[in-house]
This record gives sequence, C-alpha cells and structure tokens, in this order.
Amino acid sequence: MSNLSLDSRKIIIVTFIVIIAFTGVYTFYRGNWQRGQAPLMDVSLSECSGSLTILYDNYDYDSSCQAEWGFSCLVELEEMTILFDTGGEPDVLMDNMDTLGIDPMDIDCIVISHEHWDHIGGIHAVLEVDSEVTVYLPACFTNEFKAGVRAKADVVETENATMICDSVCTTRVLHEGVSEQSLMIETCEGIIVLTGCSHPGVHNLVEDAVNLTGEGVYFVMGGYHLGGASEHMLNVIIHRMEECGVVKVAPTHCTGDDSIDAFNEAWGDDCLTVG
Repeated sequence: MSNLSLDSRKIIIVTFIVIIAFTGVYTFYRGNWQRGQAPLMDVSLSECSGSLTILYDNYDYDSSCQAEWGFSCLVELEEMTILFDTGGEPDVLMDNMDTLGIDPMDIDCIVISHEHWDHIGGIHAVLEVDSEVTVYLPACFTNEFKAGVRAKADVVETENATMICDSVCTTRVLHEGVSEQSLMIETCEGIIVLTGCSHPGVHNLVEDAVNLTGEGVYFVMGGYHLGGASEHMLNVIIHRMEECGVVKVAPTHCTGDDSIDAFNEAWGDDCLTVG
C-alpha cells in the first residue's frame, strides 16, 4: 500500500507535496474546458491540505501490507477523514489499517463508488468498530445492501454531485455500464479525482468533474478499468484526459498492466507508481 504523504514510503513524497502540501507557488489549469458547455452544476469547493493513503489494492507496493484484489483509499484532511471504498476482504482491510497505524474510529464518513464486492467487502468490518459515520452511496444500490448499512450507520443516497465537506464532493453517478461515482478533492493545483473502477470510463468521470466545477483536473488516482483495452481506445482516453488538463495520474487496481504502461508512456514521471 502507498501513503502519499511525508513518511518512509518516499517514492511518492515529492509528487504528493506538489499536490497537497500547498507550500509552493504553482499555476494550475482552470476554467478552460472545451468539450462541454457551461458547468452542469455550480460546485464550488475550498482548497484543503491532507494526505491520501491506499489501504487496499492488488498491486503490492509495501510488503508489510497484504495485496488482494480490490481498492480502498483513506483521505485525511484537516476537517475530516474519509474512507473511499473498502476493498474486498474485511480481514485484509482491517489488518492493513492496523499495519499502517490507522484507527478506524478516526473515520468520519465512507464514500462507496459502486456496488461490486471488491469495493464494498470491508464496509461492515469498519462499521462494527465505528458506527458514528455517514455512508455516501449511489441511490441505485440494491435495497438489501442499503438496508444492511443503514442498520449500522447513517446513509446518504447520491445521484447528483453531493457535498461531503467544504473541500470534497462526489461526481454525479454515471450510468454507463456499471453505475458509479468518483470523489473530487479541491487543491491549489486543481481537482484530485479518486476513482474506484471507472466502469463508466475514467475519461467520462474526469470530464464530469470538469463540467461540475469549471476547473481542470490535476490528478487522477484509482482503478481505470482498462484491462484488454485496444491501443486506439487508450489513445482516445489519454487524449480526452489531457484535454481536461490532467497533470498527474496514478492508475492501479483494475487498470491492467499494458494500460498502465500506456499511461507511463504518456505522462512519464507524472505517472505515479502506487499500490
């Protein structure tokens, strides 16, 4: 697992300081969106500082943590701590949190991207420890799953962009293939987008973030769901992400090794190795 903050996992330190330390003077792409018209919604976010820690992934970054199929990322900000997705195996998620010194009681809310086992599997393990959280999930989730979560925590059902706090908002739930939402975090460089699997298309989720905020997207991390994608498809997706001003990428989980290689070629040193 990789922690994009100031700790011993140094491979990401410099790039993450650019993203969220906010101590330098940088110019980021803003308000120059070409593909769509005016923003779909007037989503205004405040800049924040904090860290991102991948808790669960199938790529082995830190040998002290277990790598299994799935994804989960902890967003630690000054105002709150957000768990984005919960991986597949509850024991793996909780063991990795313990290894990384993360207390589940510090989690203020959980945001779930989509209803696949490898993103919802650990939620009840977290709720058994900390039921004082709010869970944000797409309204289209099955009634059975929503009832099970609602029995242990407050639930907010999402469809349009939904504010989590002053600095964080979901995208809309996109219903292309598997219904899915992503998470937007405001920084002085632009928007960070966290993705679960990007079933509706990582480029579509990024473009939704741009259309919602009127800003360019600075950094995109998570699953891109591009295993087996053709060279033409990858070129189209990369081009559309470049049009959105994406400066840094961190493809992982379900992206696929060949597709990760394509992002490495397109972004060079700005394609971060995570897991």
